[in-house]
Amino acid sequence: MIKRFQSGSRMSQAVAFNGVLHIAGQVADNRKGGLEEQTRDVLAKIDALLAEAGTDKSKLLAVNVFLPAIVDFDGMNSVYDKWIDPANPPARACTEARLADPDLRVEMTAVAAI
Repeated sequence: MIKRFQSGSRMSQAVAFNGVLHIAGQVADNRKGGLEEQTRDVLAKIDALLAEAGTDKSKLLAVNVFLPAIVDFDGMNSVYDKWIDPANPPARACTEARLADPDLRVEMTAVAAI
C-alpha cells in the first residue's frame, strides 16, 4: 500500500511504500533567512514528516543536500552535524545546484525506514 503525506495537486511532501519513506525536497519557509536559519527550518520539516509517518531521524537511510553555493558547505554542516543522530548517520550526498528561488540557501531530500 502507498501512503502519501501532505499531498497537493502537484506533489506529496512524502510518500511511504514497502516500509520506506521518501521525503520530497524541503526548503525553508523564510526565504530571506540566513543559511543556518534555513538549514534548521529544513531539518525541522524533515523531522515533522518523519514523525507524521511514524519514524525518526535514527532511521534515515539517505539525505541529499542541494546548495546553490558549495562554499556554504561548512555553514550547512555546522547545523546538520548538531541535528543528525551520530549513532545512525545516513548515506549523504551534497551537490551544488541552482534552486527554484534565488533566495533559497539549501534544499534537502531524505529517505527513511518506517
